[in-house]
Amino acid sequence: MEITGIISALFIGIAIGGLGRLVVPGRQHISLLMTMLVGMAAALVGTFAASLIGVADTAGIDWIELALQVGLAGAGVTALSRRPKVRH
Repeated sequence: MEITGIISALFIGIAIGGLGRLVVPGRQHISLLMTMLVGMAAALVGTFAASLIGVADTAGIDWIELALQVGLAGAGVTALSRRPKVRH
């Protein structure tokens, strides 16, 4: 992978991870690095899933692929978000 591919993957990971955080209600206790990693993983898995169902290569913006990626990022952020423990 070339350096431009790595840099674009980082920016796409930030964007997808950020959108994933936006769709999850409430406050998430997850770092920017973890958000970026979740976003990159969601982008990869979402693209793979979109290619399996045949919607990855459409004319224009691939809205279904984007929805899959953001949904997966939201699920990843929710899974990794830790709740503060309350002591009584």
